[in-house]
Amino acid sequence: MNQRRWFSGDSHVHFLSTQGAHTESQGEDLNVVNLLQSQWGSLFTNTEDFTGSASIQKNGNNIVYVSQENRQHFMGHMIMWGLKSPVMPWCSDGPSEAEIGGHMETTLAHWADAAHAQGGYVISPHFPNPNGEPAALVATGRLDGVEMLRQTKVNHLEYYRYLNGGYRLPLVGGTDKMSSDVPVGLYRTYAQIPDDQEFTYDNWCKAVVAGRTFLSGGPIMHFSVDGQEVGDTVDISGPGTVEVEAWAESILPIYSLEIMHNGRVVASTQNPNGSRRLEIKTSLKIDDHSWLAARTGALDYYDIIEHHDVWNRGVFAHTSPIYVACGGGWEMYDAATAQYMLTLVEGDLAYIRETAGVRPPASITHHHGESDHRAYLERPFLEAQEAIEGRIRSHRH
Repeated sequence: MNQRRWFSGDSHVHFLSTQGAHTESQGEDLNVVNLLQSQWGSLFTNTEDFTGSASIQKNGNNIVYVSQENRQHFMGHMIMWGLKSPVMPWCSDGPSEAEIGGHMETTLAHWADAAHAQGGYVISPHFPNPNGEPAALVATGRLDGVEMLRQTKVNHLEYYRYLNGGYRLPLVGGTDKMSSDVPVGLYRTYAQIPDDQEFTYDNWCKAVVAGRTFLSGGPIMHFSVDGQEVGDTVDISGPGTVEVEAWAESILPIYSLEIMHNGRVVASTQNPNGSRRLEIKTSLKIDDHSWLAARTGALDYYDIIEHHDVWNRGVFAHTSPIYVACGGGWEMYDAATAQYMLTLVEGDLAYIRETAGVRPPASITHHHGESDHRAYLERPFLEAQEAIEGRIRSHRH
């Protein structure tokens, strides 16, 4: 895969040491390990491993970068890659993520801004759960990608919902490894780095942000539309036909290969006995702005072919989209998605105003230095609300 310029990485690993991550990832033929510090109440993990830079093996083909997964029990979790300095606090708003008696000190949006300010990258892990703040992060453009950990219908439909709503979201894979019951890289991200760029950690992350990825729980994939690759936008002057090619290969049997168009299966091939390779070449009619992706797995895609890890994850793979712009710049909108996002944001604001633990102003000084802490917490959600309502207004007929 490296010869084809595809480089593999686990988006989400805990509890290994830096050297342990190097050793295990080399055994699993994995190029990148994102080893994440985090907090569980009074437990802070991998504190001694953070350097603010990549750890690179002598051969240059194996990189470990220690960054963070910051977490809140209601608003959600957030992976930050490529941090140069810590983003504090690691967790907030009480147990089980933060300390007992803890209050809501910050939001995922503020963490995302801090990561981006130092050149880092922001991923929503095990998307969308916990499903508090992800909608606001999507609406305000703070996410560089979303991670899928489970081959369930709800995870897929949530991802497709946002794509149909007009939000470009690269897909990544990772294990959330927390024990030896799962090998590092069992679920992984393949990111394609251009021929004229060397393999470095930053170039790998940039390839993810560009959407040149597929998630693999075993199979490897190829997908193109009119010769354009994953992450590209295909421009057509108006309604017409595009040529689609996809293949999947796997050392473990795969039973179906499907082409998705705006969340619906529009082409497929199957082998009820299982196959090491499946492929599709077909023409598809496109009537409007669209996204296309390929996925492979069981005969009924959502029937899990189990790995033997502790979670019994499924053998499957899924590409990030190729976007098709039909008669102008690419844009999609879905009223139901917009209303869904607005409902989540309104729920977040209600949580901040009515439920979240916030200490009296006279008893605390916050790191942000603002006098009104609730206003600080609400700000990114009001920003998201304005962005979503603006899209709703602009698409009213």
